[in-house]
Amino acid sequence: MNQIHSFDAAVIGGGLTGLRAAVEVAEAGLSVAVISKVHPLRSHSVAAQGGMNASLGNNQEAGEDSWEAHAFDTVKGSDYLADQDAAAVLCQAAPAAVLEMEHWGTVFSRDAEGRIAQRPFGGAGFPRTCYAADRTGHNLLHTLHQQARRRGIVFFEEHCATKLQVERGACIGFTAYNLLSGEMEGFRTNACLLATGGYGRVYAHSTNAHINTGDGNHLALQAGVPLKDMEFVQFHPTTLFGTNILISEAARGEGGLLLNRHHERFMERYSPTVKELAPRDIVARAIQKEIDIGNGFEGGFVHLDLTALGKDRIMEVLPGIHQISVDFAGVDPVEAPIPVQPGQHYSMGGVDAANDCATSLPGLYAAGECACISVHGANRLGGNSLLETIVFGRIAGTSMSKHVRGRPSTPSAALMGALKSESLRITALRSSGEGNERMRAIRNELKSTMWRSFGIFRERGSMEKGLDAIRSLQRRARMVKVGDKDEVFNQAVIGVLELQAMLPVSEAIAVGALAREESRGSHARVDFPKRDDQRFLAHSLVTSSDGGMSLSYVPVRTGQFPVKERAY
Repeated sequence: MNQIHSFDAAVIGGGLTGLRAAVEVAEAGLSVAVISKVHPLRSHSVAAQGGMNASLGNNQEAGEDSWEAHAFDTVKGSDYLADQDAAAVLCQAAPAAVLEMEHWGTVFSRDAEGRIAQRPFGGAGFPRTCYAADRTGHNLLHTLHQQARRRGIVFFEEHCATKLQVERGACIGFTAYNLLSGEMEGFRTNACLLATGGYGRVYAHSTNAHINTGDGNHLALQAGVPLKDMEFVQFHPTTLFGTNILISEAARGEGGLLLNRHHERFMERYSPTVKELAPRDIVARAIQKEIDIGNGFEGGFVHLDLTALGKDRIMEVLPGIHQISVDFAGVDPVEAPIPVQPGQHYSMGGVDAANDCATSLPGLYAAGECACISVHGANRLGGNSLLETIVFGRIAGTSMSKHVRGRPSTPSAALMGALKSESLRITALRSSGEGNERMRAIRNELKSTMWRSFGIFRERGSMEKGLDAIRSLQRRARMVKVGDKDEVFNQAVIGVLELQAMLPVSEAIAVGALAREESRGSHARVDFPKRDDQRFLAHSLVTSSDGGMSLSYVPVRTGQFPVKERAY
């Protein structure tokens, strides 16, 4: 039997952003629900390794850090595409965010004086990345999950949101597929937060969890909300060769060296000043270039050498990296280098949202990796993503609380209608027998296309072919045969719902990348190798309609840091 649940606010996504927002709403005395495809502790936030940036100033020998220095590094790292007022919000709130998480129970690593330890990360002028060994996201997520449970927040696990309900120009709820029962459920709410994470699984090589399929981005597109800066996709320099499991930037922050097959420390050629601690886009391109010109090892990888750190240091601050290397590559980093290659890692682009996390649709908010509040611009610095989840999760919760206070939750006939139509759609998927296309085949073709045409290096001809291929796959996806009629735990249905999100999200990336005729941050055009501030010091906005994707631009909000060439 289909149900409609009613809450003051609802959060779609059970990772760090969603949990922090839900805690804030609950603290305001309002009812809030968290809807998640998986158990919250299985959210992709748990895999974040390196740390969380904040200008605590605990490393005095490196100089006096400040939020302004943090903001400058963020803006410079973004290749000046970040909105500087948004970067200021992030960096000013950072110290309080770290201390709040510590007071709630996160066990950060400590320095010799007992203070929160801070390590250097790429593109940072000071060692400001606070960490819990190399399992920082794991620690933060468990802390916030405990805080949410403590406050009695209601969880709907293994629920996949399928459509936002818009009524009188505002978001008043959504529908979700209950994997356990096989039924659709409705959620009536005065404020809804999209906190669904990234879309990395549209790529063949990605560090992302399998659940990261762009669901929140698709929900926003369906509701007429723009996606911003989707062409900017971060490729992490060091993922484990073959599996693409993340090998944290912390490994380089602790002194790890990148070596090619000639045993050369090649980063000296690409970033002579900071070498391995250049921003991620620069290091990823350097590794890929070494591989492309024949300086990589057979199969396509380079070495990350940690042996000089010694066993005690590796086991103290990089125990997770040690375990991953042994278990998945058969390499003990105490004794031998780790084979690494670049892989998709993070989504700078996402649902267009303001500094208070509000979107253009009243009642709808977005935060975390699925959103684009424009703090990362064309390239995110390591350590700023965990920070973003906590800072803007709290801000989103505050904004939603202000929006819903005093608003009555009234029944919606339209939501009931949407619930019935979505139920019929799911039933039709389960009973599909006429289609001759397989979901997995289309998904694999999409991932290969995205890696080949919209990967680390891009050029017009390849991208045009890639966009044509994406649109062809969209047509083929209409004929997908599910092949599983079970109502309970029908993973085939989830797979098709995810594919229906991945295809338009991929098209949005492609449309933005083709139109941006410059190289900036992670977007590297071999046919337009220079940055073009005259034409493209601007954010791209992609919207969807019956006529397809449309593209427009809005100016970057500059400020105290003059736009200039980025050099390291």
